Amino acid sequence: MMAADSGATVLEKKDDSPKIPEKKKTSFDVIIVGAGPAGYTAGIYCSRAGYDTLILSGILPGGQLVNTTEVENYPGFENGIMGPDLMIEMRKQTQRMGTTIVDDEAVNVDFRNSPFKILSGSEEYEGRAIIIATGANPRKLGLEGEQTFAGKGVSYCATCDGPFFRNQELIVVGGGDSAIEEATFLTKFATKIHLVHRRSELRASKIMQERAFNNDKIEFHWNSEIIDIKGDQKMQEGVIRNIQTKEETSLTVGGLFVAIGHEPNTGLFKNQIDLDDEGYIILKNKTHTNIEGIFAAGDVHDRTYRQAITAAGFGCMAAIDVDKYLTEKS
Repeated sequence: MMAADSGATVLEKKDDSPKIPEKKKTSFDVIIVGAGPAGYTAGIYCSRAGYDTLILSGILPGGQLVNTTEVENYPGFENGIMGPDLMIEMRKQTQRMGTTIVDDEAVNVDFRNSPFKILSGSEEYEGRAIIIATGANPRKLGLEGEQTFAGKGVSYCATCDGPFFRNQELIVVGGGDSAIEEATFLTKFATKIHLVHRRSELRASKIMQERAFNNDKIEFHWNSEIIDIKGDQKMQEGVIRNIQTKEETSLTVGGLFVAIGHEPNTGLFKNQIDLDDEGYIILKNKTHTNIEGIFAAGDVHDRTYRQAITAAGFGCMAAIDVDKYLTEKS
């Protein structure tokens, strides 16, 4: 018989029995659809309040800020922060609070009864309360150069990026209140604004038109559209064409601001909750939708401010409203 301390190798019997996979958790107190500033903030607050919280981030988590370069106007960052980095930090903080984050996209929902159901590409989830924070996307021109120079001269938010374009000529595309507001705001920094509009008159309100017409820095290009965006590392030139005469004009500019509207990401919720004619979620009270237990936060309902800081604020508000709702239900 071999001694126990002889150094011999003792072979243990191998367990060949099949492993039963751990069942994926699919039921939560709160499900947040969307992972921008509103979604992450809501996740932080819900998890801190003790609720089992899931964020379905979508295929590209981070919202519009993942396509933004430097963010100077979000409090707490003295020297600014890159948009993607801000979203990474928010995600880490949300996870540290205990929020489950699944990088999957919601493809269908059923809000008829509680618990509410959300179907992703691979799983069906149930939640006692839902926060919709899917955001909105700016309408694009559809030009190849628009994507090439996104964040390198092409912008969709004057309030966010205007200060980066001091002492430069700029193009603003659009003719509604948003476009005129952006053009007027940009005159604080730019030497000249070329406002390009497809029509012969503006769609903006009368008071907004008067402000623009009385601003010497704004030059109007009527019945015109932008057809090309050129540059080296950054945008340096915009080519516009008169729709009637077909005449093309090249403008040497430092940037292009597209202000032709936004499209809220709410197609998934059509016929489930109340939406207005443009697809924005209609709020019944604060962050409440018309269905008890379904809440909304951020650009899905906010057509006025559309800032990261206000989206985060709405995320906080929605989480507090969810806490009150679930407490009353328990």
